[in-house]
Parts: sequence; structure tokens; C-alpha cells
Amino acid sequence: MSSRWILLATSLLVAPLLAPGGARADSHGPGAAELSTQALSAQALSSQAKAIFGPLPDVASAPNRPLSSPRVDLGRMLYYDARLSKNHDISCNSCHQLDNFGVDSEPTSPGHKGQRGGRNSPTSLNAALHVTQFWDGREPDVEAQAKGPVTNPIEMAMPSPEAAVQVLRSIPGYKSLFEAAFPGESQPVTYDNMGTAIGAFERGLVTPGPLDAFMAGDLKALDARQQKGLSSFLARGCASCHLGPALGGTLYRKIGLINAYETADKGRIEVTGAEVDLYVFKVPSLRNIAKTGPYFHDGSVKKLSDAVRLMGHHQLGIELTKAELGDIVAFLESLTGKVDTRYVARPKLPASGPDTPKPDPS
Repeated sequence: MSSRWILLATSLLVAPLLAPGGARADSHGPGAAELSTQALSAQALSSQAKAIFGPLPDVASAPNRPLSSPRVDLGRMLYYDARLSKNHDISCNSCHQLDNFGVDSEPTSPGHKGQRGGRNSPTSLNAALHVTQFWDGREPDVEAQAKGPVTNPIEMAMPSPEAAVQVLRSIPGYKSLFEAAFPGESQPVTYDNMGTAIGAFERGLVTPGPLDAFMAGDLKALDARQQKGLSSFLARGCASCHLGPALGGTLYRKIGLINAYETADKGRIEVTGAEVDLYVFKVPSLRNIAKTGPYFHDGSVKKLSDAVRLMGHHQLGIELTKAELGDIVAFLESLTGKVDTRYVARPKLPASGPDTPKPDPS
């Protein structure tokens, strides 16, 4: 996403908006003029939201990451295949459960031997829309991200990329699947191609919801309270960070930008070494946010309303009223999207071969 687009979108945050619902109704109910005002205000809100968030693509494609059906199908299998972990008990889907909006609903996720990392596992839904991956942005895309957990000793704990490739090559059914996904390659079963295939599948994990219908012109897709919440979300400055099609994932921000947030996690500085990145994290997406708690990089906040309240205080320096808080949460609930159950259905995996390494609990 270009910086010019972001500047244009954020400049629209100060554009005047008619409040959703228009003028106050009298005791006899709204007349024609008031109904016209309500429609106008909803249309204005829809237009402003569209300008700030933009349309959600059907697939999070990228010019340097060509997609094909065989590649996506292979990636789906690999996403679910626990044999890519040392003890054959953890897959991508273990922490990013596709029947649970791409999360495991835990503060931090259990990995090899029950070990837990220090950060919350973000949803894999819509993740390919982000500018980078992981909370600290250490990988450029979902293809690169997919390779990290496999050899992380706390997560899937494979001793090396070569060990993962040994497993894949020992499973007879994967040979033809990799050949179809990566035609023309003399040896397509590689660690990089594993990541590329998983990323290809994840690029299809896009979940349109009521907000998208509202921005497309269906002004009844959001009810009056959700529209009011959207108006507050924009007016209060939430979209200065949560913008773009994923409503986040495009920027980095210090947590505790205005009022300090206590955390032992130093954030992006561990990637860049730059002091300016102390306590800086990638802004998370708000898509499906009502379904993907607990919240924040440390998974320390259980309730969505508390997360909104704390962000208002720490990031914007404001104290949201109870009414504003309720309205904004109602709007955020409209970001719950539709998961294509056929696309994410668990596939039948190819059987292990005689040389496939056994599970190793050590």
C-alpha cells in the first residue's frame, strides 16, 4: 500500500459526516424529509468508509506470488499436516484454527512439549493483506512466515529445514502434488516451495462481511447502532491506525503511543535494532475481531470492550464514554466475515511411507 494512498485515506478522517440516523424523530415517526436525511447520512458514511478502507479483494494476490489450483490445494494439505512438526502433533491449524476464525482463542499458543511463546497467535484469516507478517514484521509475506514456526524450537520444533523436507519426500503422495504445484522444477519438494504453497492457500483466506456490503451500497447492511459506531470509530481517530482493506496490518505503531502501556516485550526493536522501534508492533487487523480474542500482542485482554477502551486511552489519549464504547463494539462486530467452509475444509492427507520419520516427543 503506497504512502500516498495512506495519506489520502487519513486526510478523509477529518471530512465532515452527517450523524447516522439524521435528525431526531418526532413522536409521529420520521417524515419523508427525515428519511431522506437518514439515507444521505448513511450514504456519506458509506462513501467515507470506502475511501479509507477500500474494497476487500476476493484473493490477496501479489505480483511475485503466482497462484494456481494445484499450488493452493497442496498448501491446504500442508497447512493441516502435523507431520511437519517434530512430534507429528502440531500443524499450522493447531494455532490458527480455520473452524475458529483462524485462532486458538488462547493468550499464547502451546507448542512442542506444551511450551508457550511470548506472543498471541494472530488470525491467519486476511493475514496475506498485511504489509508484513508476525507482530514485529520480521517476515515480508505469508510465504516466508509459513516457514518460521516449523523450525521454531518452541512451536513445531523441527530440527532443520532439511528435516522437514526429509519428511515431505518420504511421503509418496506428495511427490506428484509438488510436481503439479511447481511444474518444470527438477526437484520441486523443497522447504521454500513448502512455504510458497502454504502462502498460496492463505491468500484465499479472505472474509467479506457486512461492512463490505455497506461500502458497496447496501445501506441496510449495518444497523443504526453499527453505523453510529463506525462514525465514532472514524471521528475518534481509530482509523488513523486501522485503515486499508484489513482495517489494520498496514502500519507499525508504538503501543502506549500517548499513555504508556506496561509490557516486557520490546517489540520491533528486536528485529531492527533501532531505538525508535522500542515497543513498536504491527497494527493488527480488525477483521473478525469479535471472534479472535484474547487481544493485544500478549493476549492479556479478554473482552473486546476492554481492548477498545484501553486503545482509546493508550493510543489516542481519550476516554471513551460508555455509549461510544458500546457503539464502536457494535461496529466491530460487523467486521465478522464469512469463512468459505468448502475452501477451508480439512483435506485428506497422503499416507506416510515406510521411510517417514516417526514422531519424536523429545
